[in-house]
Amino acid sequence: MGTDYPFGFPADGEGPVRSVNLPPFSIDITPVTNKQFSEFIKSTKYVTEAERFNWSFVFWSHIPKARYDQLVADTVEQAPWWCKVYGAKWNTPEGPGSHIEDRPDHPVVHVAHADAAEYAAWAGKQLPTEAEWEYAARGGLQQKLYPWGDELEPDGKHLCNVWQGQFPSEDTAEDGYAGTCPVTAFPPNGYGLYSMTGNVWEWTQDWFGTSHPKHETVNPRGPKYGTERVIKGGSFLCHASYCNRYRVAARTKNTPDSSTGNIGFRCVKRV
Repeated sequence: MGTDYPFGFPADGEGPVRSVNLPPFSIDITPVTNKQFSEFIKSTKYVTEAERFNWSFVFWSHIPKARYDQLVADTVEQAPWWCKVYGAKWNTPEGPGSHIEDRPDHPVVHVAHADAAEYAAWAGKQLPTEAEWEYAARGGLQQKLYPWGDELEPDGKHLCNVWQGQFPSEDTAEDGYAGTCPVTAFPPNGYGLYSMTGNVWEWTQDWFGTSHPKHETVNPRGPKYGTERVIKGGSFLCHASYCNRYRVAARTKNTPDSSTGNIGFRCVKRV
């Protein structure tokens, strides 16, 4: 796992390349969808963290222009395209007045780490470790940038849902989507897994750290403690000019209580 890709983000702890051994596990073919999460909510009456806080982060262009001033309470100073929207949650992803009826097969978003872990426990599963996620995402390939090879768009063909255009002002949606997309919209990798690159970031079990001790070669699980969790895979907002973390070995972090319109998850079951 890991990479020494020269155009990556060394400060993220992407490298060095290292050999890791994992015990057997199975992993969800797709990220958890709105339909699946809805079944969990109906069964458990669970209340997500975004619902408790009564707000979540929505990307600026996904908010109706006519209601922008009404819905947006604040923006992130260093990333003003992220808007604090009261009432944004998993089933009203752009805030009050939005819905997911036409998106049952899209990945659920606005889920914090605890929400993802609760769903996984309900399903009799767990969140993947970073090593498990990366092994699965590679689809049997070794040291390729993407689940299918080293070219993002081989022969000009879009194989994942990421940003096209000028970030953050113009999204040409040349891949067919300006937000999330159905989890099986693009071809699977060599293991038959969909949406491992782009669409939504995915929570992992691991706390974030940038050092990888040489002795941790068997089933590594990251630091024992931390303040942020590892997320993997990139999202529909990733672009080469800003965040080319849609590469398999790329990684970043978020605080566990964070929820946004571009973070979801999938689950594993360990043998």
